[in-house]
Amino acid sequence: MADNAHVLFSHAFVLPVFPGRRLSFLSCGDVCWWGRNGRGEVERRQSVTGGGRQGVGRGPRPREYPLLPTRVGPRRFAVLQVVKDSQQQHGLRHGDYQRYRGYCSRRLRRLRKTLGFRMGNRHKFTGKKVTVEMLTDHRYLLLVVMEAERAWSYAMQLKQEANTEPRKRFHLLARLRKAAKHGEQLERLCESPRVDAKTKLEAQAYTAYLTGMVQFELQEWKSAMEAFNKCKTIYEKLASAFTEEQAVLYRQRVEEISPNIRYCAYNIGDQNAINDLMQMRLSAGGGGGMMAEKLEALITQTRAKQAATMSEVEWRGRTVPVKIDKARIFLLGLADNEAAIAQAADEETKERLYETLLAECRDTIQAVREELRADGKQRERAVDSTESGKVSNVQYLHSYLTYIKLWTVVRRNESMAHALQAKLKEPQPDENKRGPRPQDLIRLYDIILQSLAELSTLHGLEEDHTFQKEVALKTLVYKAYRCFFIAQSYVLVKKWSEALVLYERVLKYAREVQSKAKHLNNSLKDLPDVQELIAEVNAEKYSLQAAAILDKEDVPEAPVQQQVKDNTPLSERLDTFHLDPSLLGKQPNLVQFPPDFQPIPCKPLFFDLALNHVAFPPLDDKVEQKGKGGLTGYIKGIFGFGS
Repeated sequence: MADNAHVLFSHAFVLPVFPGRRLSFLSCGDVCWWGRNGRGEVERRQSVTGGGRQGVGRGPRPREYPLLPTRVGPRRFAVLQVVKDSQQQHGLRHGDYQRYRGYCSRRLRRLRKTLGFRMGNRHKFTGKKVTVEMLTDHRYLLLVVMEAERAWSYAMQLKQEANTEPRKRFHLLARLRKAAKHGEQLERLCESPRVDAKTKLEAQAYTAYLTGMVQFELQEWKSAMEAFNKCKTIYEKLASAFTEEQAVLYRQRVEEISPNIRYCAYNIGDQNAINDLMQMRLSAGGGGGMMAEKLEALITQTRAKQAATMSEVEWRGRTVPVKIDKARIFLLGLADNEAAIAQAADEETKERLYETLLAECRDTIQAVREELRADGKQRERAVDSTESGKVSNVQYLHSYLTYIKLWTVVRRNESMAHALQAKLKEPQPDENKRGPRPQDLIRLYDIILQSLAELSTLHGLEEDHTFQKEVALKTLVYKAYRCFFIAQSYVLVKKWSEALVLYERVLKYAREVQSKAKHLNNSLKDLPDVQELIAEVNAEKYSLQAAAILDKEDVPEAPVQQQVKDNTPLSERLDTFHLDPSLLGKQPNLVQFPPDFQPIPCKPLFFDLALNHVAFPPLDDKVEQKGKGGLTGYIKGIFGFGS
C-alpha cells in the first residue's frame, strides 16, 4: 500500500483510500468512489462491494465525506490576503458593496456544496456550525470568513442607502453585529492547535476590526478605540515580522483604521486629534465609506464653532460683514484647503483637493445668492446715501466668493497644464497608445481665459483700475501660452508658415507683458515665467525654420514678405528667414564667388630718416696730416717700422 494512502474502516472490512478520492455510501454494504471524466462530469468509477450496481454511471453527486489530507501539522490561512483580494476583484474597488455581497453569497454556496456542508435540503433547514474537528481543510475557515464578509458588505450597502432612508440604520446595526459574531467564531476556531500562530493573530485582528466597526457605529468611542488599537497593534507586529512584500498589506490596513482611532480620540476629549483628522482628510482623503462621511461632519461641526467668532472679512480695501453661516464656515476653511493643496504629494491628490474646494465654493455662492433673492436685490446695486456708487455688502461678498471660485479654476487648470506639458516632453513608449497632445493644453487655456474674462466683470470692481490692470496682465500671459500650444499643434501637421506667425505672436504678447509688468510686479508672483517662454519660442523658431527647409516636398505657401526674390547670398542674410527653393537646387546661392577685392594693409617699409639730422663729433685730431712724414715716414710705413 502507498505511504500516503489512508485507511477507512467501514463495518467489517478495511479499504485503502488514496488522497483526492471521496467515498460515497449509497446503501448498506455498497460503497463506491466518484471522480470526474475529461469533460468535467461526475462519474462513478467502480463499486467496491457487490451490493450495488457495478460499472460506471452518471447521476447527481451523492453526499461526500472529505478524507484526511496528507499534510501533518498546523495549517496556515491568510485571512487578510483572502479578504483584500476578494474585495478588490469583486466590486469594492468602485465602492459597489452590493456586487461584493452577491459574490460572497455565491462563494458560500459553492463552498458548502464542495465540502458537503449543506444546511438541510430544499424542504427543511438544518443549521450546522463549523467545529474544530473539521479544520483538517482550510476551506472551513474560508466558509466562516465569507459569512462575516457577506454580513459586513450588506451593512456597508445599507449605510449608503441610510442617507435617504434613516430606518435602514437599524438593519445596518444588526448586520454589523452578525459580522462581528462570525468574526468571534473564527477567532475561537483558530485557537485550535491545528492552526498556526500567524493565522491566530490575523483572526484576532480581523475580529477586533469588526468589533470596532460595531462600537464605532454605536458611538461607543472608548470601546471602539480599544478594539481599533488592538487591531492596529497586531498588524504592526505582523508587518515587522515578515518580508517587505508581505508587510505592505498590513501597513495598508493600519493606514485605513488610523482615522477611526483619531476620530474616537477626538470624541473622547482629545482636541489635538482634530488637526490630524483634517490633515488626513485633505491630503490623503481620510477613511473610506463610513469614515469619510463622519470626518466631513466633524470638520463642518468644528468650523461652525469657530465661525461664531467670525463677523467680517476684508478684501481689496473694503471690509464686509459676513452674516451667512455657510459663508463663514467656507472662509474659515479656505486657508486650510489652500495649505493642503500646496503640500499635495502628487498631481492626482492636488486635482482632487481642487475639486473639493470648488464644490464647497459653489455651495457657498448658492447660499449667498439665495440671501440676495430674499432681500429682493439679486442683481441690483444698492446705493447708500453716504457711499454713492458702491454695491451692497451681500453683493460684494458674492463678488468675493465668485473671485475665489474663478481664480481656483485658473489655478487648477494651470496645474493640469503643467502636468500635461511634462508628459508631452516625455517620450512615448507605445506609439499605438494615444498620449497627450497640444490640443489638450489649448482647451485648458481656453477655460482659463474664459474665467479671467468673467473676473473683469465682477460687480463692485468696475472702478478698481488696479484690479482691471492685473486681470489684463494675466490675460496676456495665458494668451501667450495658448498661442504657443496652437503653434505647436500646427507644427505637428507641418504647417510651417502658420506656426511661424503664431510664434511671432507669442513673442509679441511676451514683450507686452514685460513692458506692463514694471508697474505691477506683485501681479506676476502666481503667474508662469514669461522669460522661459521667450527662450523656448526662440529655440522652436530655429527648429521650425530648419524643418521647413528640409521638408522640400511640402513647402507651404509663405507670406508675401518671405517670397520676395533676393539675390543676396545666404551668408549675408543669416538673421533673416526666407523660404528660398533655390537653396535646394544644383546651384544654391550660398556665398558670392569669386569674392570682391577688398583693401587690406600691406607690409610696412622702414626708412632711416633720422640720419639726416644727426650731428657727428669732429674727428680732426684723429686724421693724420698729409706731408708731415716725408720720404722717411713713407718708407717706415711700408716696412712697418712706424706702427
